[in-house]
Amino acid sequence: MKQFREAKLEDIPQIQKVRNSVKENTLSDPALVTDQDCEEFLFSRGKGWVCEIDGAIVGFAIADLQDNNIWALFLHPDYEQQGIGKKLHDDMLDWYFSQTSQKVWLGTSPNTRAETFYRKRGWKEIGLHGKGEIKFEMTAADWRKRKDTA
Repeated sequence: MKQFREAKLEDIPQIQKVRNSVKENTLSDPALVTDQDCEEFLFSRGKGWVCEIDGAIVGFAIADLQDNNIWALFLHPDYEQQGIGKKLHDDMLDWYFSQTSQKVWLGTSPNTRAETFYRKRGWKEIGLHGKGEIKFEMTAADWRKRKDTA
């Protein structure tokens, strides 16, 4: 059974496993994102959510209120196409826009399933970010409109 809940400190090792299991948007060096980074984004800068199946975390999402950014939304490849990413995304944005009316942004690699996922969820492309990533944005008004028509 799928269980969605807020992330806890003890979830970080499994969150890291999921982050390093993905086939797209991979880290060039897994050491670039430390457990301390995860802790800071989960508890100081924002909040995170996990999906657990049979005691194992299979997906997670983290919103950063400090920089108005989606820091992470990742799913273990074995659990794609089950609505888990969509639920984590929606829970995260519901919380984000309950905290602030500031628009939120994210970056993702072009020509990936993530790019398609965000476009389908109503994110607007606003340019490039970092090393050739597509930069997307979502406003509170667009999110509310999307929720009202869903």
